[in-house]
Amino acid sequence: GKDFEDPNDPGRKPKPAEIEEISEKKRKRSILLQSAGTKLTKEFRSWWKQGDYVFRFQADGNHFRIWVSDDERPEEIELESRSTGLQWFLSFYLVFLVESDKEHDNTILLLDEPGLSLHPLAQRDLSDFFESLSNTNQIIYTTHSPFLVDADMLDRARKVFIDKDGTTKASSDLRAGSGDRRKSGAAYAVYSALNMNVAESLLVGCRPIVVEGPSDQHYMSMIKAYLIGQGKIAPKQELVFPPAHGASNARVVASILTGRDETLPIMLLDGDQAGKRMQKDMQNGLYQTEKEKVLVTDTYTSLENSEIEDLIPPELIVDAVDRIFRTPEQTLEETIKAGKPIVPQIEDWAAHQDVELESGWKVEVAKVVKRKVLNSGLSESQRPYSDIWLKMFTDLLKHQ
Repeated sequence: GKDFEDPNDPGRKPKPAEIEEISEKKRKRSILLQSAGTKLTKEFRSWWKQGDYVFRFQADGNHFRIWVSDDERPEEIELESRSTGLQWFLSFYLVFLVESDKEHDNTILLLDEPGLSLHPLAQRDLSDFFESLSNTNQIIYTTHSPFLVDADMLDRARKVFIDKDGTTKASSDLRAGSGDRRKSGAAYAVYSALNMNVAESLLVGCRPIVVEGPSDQHYMSMIKAYLIGQGKIAPKQELVFPPAHGASNARVVASILTGRDETLPIMLLDGDQAGKRMQKDMQNGLYQTEKEKVLVTDTYTSLENSEIEDLIPPELIVDAVDRIFRTPEQTLEETIKAGKPIVPQIEDWAAHQDVELESGWKVEVAKVVKRKVLNSGLSESQRPYSDIWLKMFTDLLKHQ
């Protein structure tokens, strides 16, 4: 469908028959381009879920262009001016979807870190696309992204690592090559994929209560299980306790969870300075019309600057700390004072005893306490705490 050109006689004008032939070819080219653009638009939607894109092909002499528009930006823009992720996915889509039935039929596709330019949800689209391609081609790819690890198909995953002898190994044992989980390397992508899969399944149909940290999550899960076991509460929905990892992150986590069903989640914050400041900010902002959904521990502990640990019988926490941080000098039990927040006392004791409280120490203490309460329950002297727990959960369940 190009314009007329006679390489043997550059100055020659086309004859009427040649003009008609060229016009017919241009017409056919226009129809083919329009048909191809419509087909690509229709089929591309089945794989790329990040927008409703419309493609148009244009050919002008030796120049070929792809124009793209979408529901948010209806004006056409050349593909080269769109996001790198869209360009990458489209080129990959066109090459392998078309060629997998032709030149690439029965071939093995080796890909190194595919989809690096794609955002997380688009990487999941790419994973689904790979699943389709695997019907006609074997695909092997390397990745450090949890979004490209299918948690439902971990039997297909292999961990590649450098062995002690310096050689590179690949193993179906996803813990291979590292005895320390904190240094798990590539296996961390698998852990993350599993965590996302579990989190998504837990939050479906559940009522989230945002807490500040992982230790809060353990304590609240423990209290919920204890109260249900005692027949004191019967939640209509499963209660889950996603940690915000600090009061400053609580707003972001609440906003994300609100996007699921347009219902603001309940929040339980520490009564320390950071928690109270966040409570005030939330009640003046995101929770302005539902201030009662932002709770602080001080309401239930009768202490100022309390934390979740102050909702627990202190002897349980003291015993857990002394078990974890055994010292030849003074134990925590000998220094603890009633009527004061317990976490600052633990930190002061550790400083005077040269005990290093590593990052995450509160989580380890929470695990010990949780295990003991769920196995043995509360003693007679600790029973008043169950009344405190019941009052708190009664307030939480008001918003179900």
